[in-house]
Amino acid sequence: MSLRYAILTLLATEPASGYDIVKHFRETLGYFWNAKHQQVYQELKKLSEDGNVLVENQGQEDKPDKKNYRLSAAGLAELQQWLAGSVPPNKINDALLVKLYAGQFTDVANLKAEMHSHRQTHENTLQALLATEQRYRKLTPAEQAHHQLPYLTLRRGILGEQAWLAWADEVMQVLDEQDARS
Repeated sequence: MSLRYAILTLLATEPASGYDIVKHFRETLGYFWNAKHQQVYQELKKLSEDGNVLVENQGQEDKPDKKNYRLSAAGLAELQQWLAGSVPPNKINDALLVKLYAGQFTDVANLKAEMHSHRQTHENTLQALLATEQRYRKLTPAEQAHHQLPYLTLRRGILGEQAWLAWADEVMQVLDEQDARS
């Protein structure tokens, strides 16, 4: 998937500034799609040039004008065309897995430290996702129905983090056993 369709999806929900889109990525899509500030602004420029988003300048006191983006009819058509097609299964490039695969060439302590660091990140992510899930559960039934599909992406993030942490426990058990034999 390209950043293009992630942005079109966000703008189909509501108009937003580039800053708001970056913030939205961090807060709601960050567990399955990441984008850097600069990437978002570059893609917004392309989308604007292609006529897929419309830009409205909003004046601000003591600051440059704020650009608000909204989906155009052409942008909605492109998003719908993309949604009608299929996407290939996700493939991962995970440097940690390469390190573990080559783990026989380093000290177990190095791998354990790396796993500890990654575990902390995944635990923090899981806690943030669970907090988001609690906010969803407090919504009215009508609001929950409206957000049901985004909630399912959240559930995938939660289950993915839980699975990663269970896998990390297996890895640490093996590393501890290797450490004890050394």
